[in-house]
Amino acid sequence: MPDSVPQLSNDELARFAEAIRSRRSIDLFEPDPPGTERLLEAIELARWAPNHRLTQPWRFYIIGRRTADAIVDLAVDIETATKGEQAGQARRRRWSAIPAFFIVTCARSDDELQQREDYAACCCAVQNLMLYLWQCGLGVKWTTGAVTRDPRFFEIVGIDPGQEMLVGLFWYGIPRAVPSQRRRDIGEIVVVRP
Repeated sequence: MPDSVPQLSNDELARFAEAIRSRRSIDLFEPDPPGTERLLEAIELARWAPNHRLTQPWRFYIIGRRTADAIVDLAVDIETATKGEQAGQARRRRWSAIPAFFIVTCARSDDELQQREDYAACCCAVQNLMLYLWQCGLGVKWTTGAVTRDPRFFEIVGIDPGQEMLVGLFWYGIPRAVPSQRRRDIGEIVVVRP
C-alpha cells in the first residue's frame, strides 16, 4: 500500500480514464465460463472501496452451476407467471446462456444513516470490481430484476434477508458484443455555486 498518492503519467491517466469511459453493461456473452481467478482478484480490489467507519459491509457470493440453474428456473417461473409460457422459454434460453453469476449483498444495520452509507460503499465496491474485470476482458451485467426480489431467491442462494440486503445479482463472462453508449454533456450535470 503506497504511503502517498500515486503520480501517474499523462499516458497512464489517459488509459485509466479510457477504462472508466469504455466499461459497459454486457448482455451477451461467449459461452465459456470465465472461471473464478479474475473474479477473486476483483473482489480483493473491491474491498478497498471507501466505506464510512470502515464497516466493510459487502459480502460476495460466487454462484456455482447448480445454484445458477435454480436461479434460472426461478426467473423462468416468474416470467411464465407474468407473461406466459413463450416468454418463460425465451427467458430460459437467454439466462441459460449466461456463463457465470455472482451476488453482492450489504450487511444490514438498524441505523438508517449507517445503512445508506453502507449501501453506497457496496456500490463503490461493485464499481471497483467491474472496472477491474473490464480491464481483464470480462464484462458484467448488474441486475436487480424481479427474480432478486422474490423470497425464493434468498432460499436458493442461502442468504438471510434479515441479515443482508441484496445489492445485485451479477452476470459475468467474455463479452460477445459491447454496446455503444452516450452520457449527458458535463455542462448539463455540473452546477457551480459561488
